[in-house]
Amino acid sequence: MAGFCPGERRTVFPAAFDYARMHSAEEAISALAQHGGDARILAGGQSLIPAMRYRLARPAVLLDIGGLNDLKYLREEGGFLRIGAMTADMTLERDKNVRSRYSLLTATSDVVADPVVRCVGTVVGSLCHNDPSGDWGAASLAARAVMVVRGEGGERLIPIDEWLVDSFQTALREGEMAVEVRFPVPEPRTEGAYQKIERKVGDYATAAAAVQLTVDDSGRVTRAGVALTAAGPRPVRVEAAERILVGQLLSENLILAASDEARAISEPFADNRGGVDYKKDMARVLVARGLRQTAQRLNITLGASA
Repeated sequence: MAGFCPGERRTVFPAAFDYARMHSAEEAISALAQHGGDARILAGGQSLIPAMRYRLARPAVLLDIGGLNDLKYLREEGGFLRIGAMTADMTLERDKNVRSRYSLLTATSDVVADPVVRCVGTVVGSLCHNDPSGDWGAASLAARAVMVVRGEGGERLIPIDEWLVDSFQTALREGEMAVEVRFPVPEPRTEGAYQKIERKVGDYATAAAAVQLTVDDSGRVTRAGVALTAAGPRPVRVEAAERILVGQLLSENLILAASDEARAISEPFADNRGGVDYKKDMARVLVARGLRQTAQRLNITLGASA
């Protein structure tokens, strides 16, 4: 979800635009090539429509892919959980396989906006919008997701670290359309958590952190993903924290050291949700909470030190 809330309440209407309902992904790609940068894809619309209302986005042509059922899927294939561009957040929230095996995705989908938005908003759409306070960016970074885009020149696979370029900017090229996001199927003994604070249900994150860990039979971390949202111009992976965790047995001291790195890398903006120091502290606190929750899900008892 994304909304734009100016200081005062007022009715705002989008600039004039043409509308075309697409009947296939190929038709949408052809239309993108025809209209160039003047066209935008409309999927769930929970991010784009509010931006258009306040004229932060002014596409000349909207290409509606809402009826493309061939892009509405959620399946495991080739070592990935593949999520089509028209798959709504609510689909992940209700899927039994996702809930039993993908704890990070479950924790994230449960807190995206509110149930009404989750029924319409899509995971791929959120990643295309790339709001710096959005939820799916951090979760995708921690899980090492891959975006799939298609254009007249063929298909490209883009690691999520390369996809999230800047505030509301991605690696999508003119004439391309995002058709899928892929999350690696978790290895055995993999768990995750998503911790978020917000002013009210459905609001943007004041601060949020995504964590995913894989441990061996001894409890030693073999893979780590730690990422933040609302911590700068785009979601950010806390690589220093990941390096601290990998190869170590989880302990309270290790968690504190990793969470300190989250505070150090966080570059939030002061706004009516809080000041810079407060948000940096919350990044630290939420990473620590996420790591403790993940340890609990892995049945690891934390001591002061390993």
